[in-house]
Amino acid sequence: MSENLVWRIAGGSGDGIDSTSQNFAKALMRSGLHVFTHRHYPSRIRGGHTYVEIRAGPDRVQSRGDGYNFLLALGDSFARNPQEEAYYGNEELKPIVENLDELREGGVIVYDEGLIDIEEVPDFEARAEENNWHVYPLDLRARAREKGREVMRNTAGVGATAALLEYDLDNIKSLMADAMSGEVLETNLEILEDTYEDVKELEFTHDLRIPTGEHDEEQVLLSASNAITFGAIDSGCRFIAGYPMTPWTEVYTLMSQYLPELGGISEQVEDEIAAAALALGASHAGVKAMSGSSGGGFALMSEPLGLAEMTETPVVLLEAMRAGPSTGMPTKPEQSDLEHVLYTSQGDSSRVVFAPSNVREAYEQTRKAFEIAYEYQLPAIILYDQKVGGELRNVDASFFDREPKPDLGTTLTEDEIAEAAHHATGKFNRYLHDPDNDRGISPRSIPGQKGGRYLAAGNEHNEQGHISEDPDNRVAQVDRRLRKLESIREELDAAEGSHQSYHGPDDADYGIITFGSQQGSVEEAVTTLNEAGHSVRSMGVSDMMPLCEEELTDFLTSVDEALVVEMTASGQFRGLMQKELGRFGSKMHSLLKYNGNPFEPQEIVEGFESAIEGNEPAPTTRFVPAAGD
Repeated sequence: MSENLVWRIAGGSGDGIDSTSQNFAKALMRSGLHVFTHRHYPSRIRGGHTYVEIRAGPDRVQSRGDGYNFLLALGDSFARNPQEEAYYGNEELKPIVENLDELREGGVIVYDEGLIDIEEVPDFEARAEENNWHVYPLDLRARAREKGREVMRNTAGVGATAALLEYDLDNIKSLMADAMSGEVLETNLEILEDTYEDVKELEFTHDLRIPTGEHDEEQVLLSASNAITFGAIDSGCRFIAGYPMTPWTEVYTLMSQYLPELGGISEQVEDEIAAAALALGASHAGVKAMSGSSGGGFALMSEPLGLAEMTETPVVLLEAMRAGPSTGMPTKPEQSDLEHVLYTSQGDSSRVVFAPSNVREAYEQTRKAFEIAYEYQLPAIILYDQKVGGELRNVDASFFDREPKPDLGTTLTEDEIAEAAHHATGKFNRYLHDPDNDRGISPRSIPGQKGGRYLAAGNEHNEQGHISEDPDNRVAQVDRRLRKLESIREELDAAEGSHQSYHGPDDADYGIITFGSQQGSVEEAVTTLNEAGHSVRSMGVSDMMPLCEEELTDFLTSVDEALVVEMTASGQFRGLMQKELGRFGSKMHSLLKYNGNPFEPQEIVEGFESAIEGNEPAPTTRFVPAAGD
């Protein structure tokens, strides 16, 4: 019997795969299990193969795992052309055909024979026998049509799943009652219970069952998109402007739902230039503000981002990476916007970039982004991707019991402004250059405050904000703005808790370094490698700008060699480290993946072995040796 259940539900976009999986994940969580979900979906509203995978076990789950052991294949009811010779193939069958390669030996298959003709699946019987798959064909479509609507075949599928895994229906029924009512609820409950009872009568040929577990405290099921939203709200953010773009839209939608209830404002505008500019305007006027987008939309924000740096207007921006360039693959994860986010806009950058790897980090680092942005008067960026933004995992509810922090950072009161330095004309020295100020922060007023009048221009300016091309002033202002990054790095290094995460023995011979969403898969791979007799430790980096050079130096000094794991084709993260820490270039190998799917732990294990022992890496990844090898 497997310790973890890894359940995959597959169908077409529009078939309710996501909502069904969310409810099942919640039910498993309420049963005392730790859960982790992985979403795979096309950039289509209707039709196209989509699946969601739920990994559930008695201990905390960090990643999607290697393969899965239970497939519920519903077929694609919105298939464009159910013909094998069609341009995109027989889409009706893809929810079963495209999922067989990753199904583990001894796995369970439930498929809807009302929509899937198994005779059309190439070599299915031979593969099932070879892999000892336990196959249960059920006409879920007919069950749904008999009592309600076809979309209710999802409910029948969940009932069949529960019966085959000997899982009680109470939590599932409770969640259904929370989501619907009246005749719709009654019909769904009838379909669920009837399917459950009928399937219980079948002769089971498998031994896969739901694991048992127990939580010490109340759990909530969240994604990083939820966590970023709550982190922003608890930081006092009350304005957001945006334009929809996958996958950033999830945060924008959530903020738009919550802000009106809190007296805040959400604006959907004509494009991303306007969105970032509106956020800057709101912040300039004295409101904590944010905006964001994904790669193509964030490119339009380059000009407002530079304006925020020059005018020293605090703002938090989100960049939800997806496979690019241009439109790329809008619903698939990648990390190749790293260099874009670090260096886009004009001139020398003075911004902060955090790349959280999970729900907890997303919440904490969003709060830290607002704190730093409004303390140091610059833009702070949260860099994440579709994987961490969409995957759900359970978190202790108490984790979010924090005091809100709505203050505006280093903004002066009117009494403080009256005592501050002013020009002879009466204008406030907003961009005061004080050589004795190690932090580089100048005094900030809010429009309308008595005595706080100044100019906020995109040109280089003097202390009052007037345009200035004086060489001495230019050097003084640039040096002051860049000095903020030095001060921020010192503050982060001196903080009680680091944003970087470590896993494995402190005295390990080898290291694996990653950033963002791949951290959980790396940590699981490190556990596997150490259990196999290797000596490995991992470091997950979140502080991308200013880079955590001191921690990286300590880590790279402590190991003989390091494997850098990232979802890019060009090794952007390794390039960043070599740019800042070039002396370690001969130690760092790369393991790259850019096919639209995140790393699985076993791929990282094989990548490590290719670096250390010369083995072949997984065919889905690419290994690049260290400089000079």
